[in-house]
Amino acid sequence: MTKALFLNCSLKSSNEESNTEALMKEVIKHFNREYVESEIVRIADYNIKFGVSEDEGYGDEWPEVFNKVMRADIIIIGTPLWIGEKSSVATMVMERLYGGSGLTNDKGQYIYYNKVGGVVITGNEDGAKHAASSILYGLTHMGFTIPPNVDTYWVGEAGPGSSYMEAEGHKNDFTMEHAKIMAYNLMHFANMLKENPIPAEGNVVEQS
Repeated sequence: MTKALFLNCSLKSSNEESNTEALMKEVIKHFNREYVESEIVRIADYNIKFGVSEDEGYGDEWPEVFNKVMRADIIIIGTPLWIGEKSSVATMVMERLYGGSGLTNDKGQYIYYNKVGGVVITGNEDGAKHAASSILYGLTHMGFTIPPNVDTYWVGEAGPGSSYMEAEGHKNDFTMEHAKIMAYNLMHFANMLKENPIPAEGNVVEQS
C-alpha cells in the first residue's frame, strides 16, 4: 500500500485547531478514494532539537519522525505563512531532513530517492509561492522527486483577516482543484517509482 506522511509545521500543538491541517485533510480525501494510507504528524507535539543530523542525541524526538519519513512513499510539508515566509518549524524540519540526506539506500543512492514530495500552505497574506519554491527546491536537492503542480495553497487578503477555516477556504475552487491535482500527481509518481525505481547507474554515492 502507498503511504503518505504529512508533516504539519504549524506553530500550534494538537490541542489547537490548525488551518494548515484542515487543508491537508482535503488532500487526504483524494488519497482515501485511492486507498493511500495517510498520517498527519504535528511537529509541535514533539521535542525536536535543532541540528543537521538524523539524530541529535539524548531527548531528541526527531528519530521517531524520521522513521516515519523512511516508511512513507509520499512526504507533504504543510506550513502556515508568517511574514511572507514558511514557519520556523518548517525551516527546522527541512534542516533535519537535510541532516539525513547523506545516508544511502541498499543501492548506494541517496536515501530519499524514489520518494515524492509536495507542499500545503495556508495564510492570510501573500508568500505562498515563495514558501513553496523554497520547500520544493529543498526536497528535490535532498533527493525527493517533485511531480508537477504539487503546491496547494490558500491565502486571504493582505493584512489582518480571516484564516483558511474561518474564511471557508474549502469553497475556493482554485485551492480545491489544486488539492486534487496534487494528490493524484503524487500518487501517480509514487506508484511509478514503486514499479520502476530510479536506476542506480550514474547516481551511486561514493563514500570517502
